[in-house]
Amino acid sequence: MFTGIVQELGIVNSVLETESGFSLEVKAQKGFSSGLLRGASIAVNGCCLTVTKFDEDCISFDVIKETMRITNLDSLELRDLVNLERSLKFGDEVGGHILSGHVSYTGEAILENQEGETELIIICPSEWRKYIILKGYVAVNGASLTVAKVSQEGFSIFLIPETLSSTNLSLIQKNGLVNIEIDQTTIAAFKAAETRLDG
Repeated sequence: MFTGIVQELGIVNSVLETESGFSLEVKAQKGFSSGLLRGASIAVNGCCLTVTKFDEDCISFDVIKETMRITNLDSLELRDLVNLERSLKFGDEVGGHILSGHVSYTGEAILENQEGETELIIICPSEWRKYIILKGYVAVNGASLTVAKVSQEGFSIFLIPETLSSTNLSLIQKNGLVNIEIDQTTIAAFKAAETRLDG
């Protein structure tokens, strides 16, 4: 489990093709891997990956073909920046909202700067749109954010300077793909309501 508070901007150090997908090595600041164990979970751009090996400043993961199909990790190149978060420990502060690290979909995103505001506009497929609610939570590339606008095509989020400086969201190119995880609590509430109405 994760909280959507990005702890580190990692740098893609290598991407090596394997039979099952590819091996991803990410360089992080010394100290990020302190106390880390092989087999631990780390969210990379919001996608829960298992640590296969690590040293003081590099962490490796296996990315399988299914993960490549449903996330934006397939497009990673050398020197790209990725959002990193280590898994939640019992007793840790939950600064964002509870995340599973299971990406719901990848959405096209546009970053617009107007009158001192930075708006992130994200396209949302129709099957997920009902779960996007005004002032509700959503994770974008693993960052916990609040929905500010909802439209027929998707939704918008306004990014504060801290989010822009501590995540890779400021680097989004027009129509770039971002990993979206819809709030599981919202999904559960909608499904419970639908079941009651159907009954």
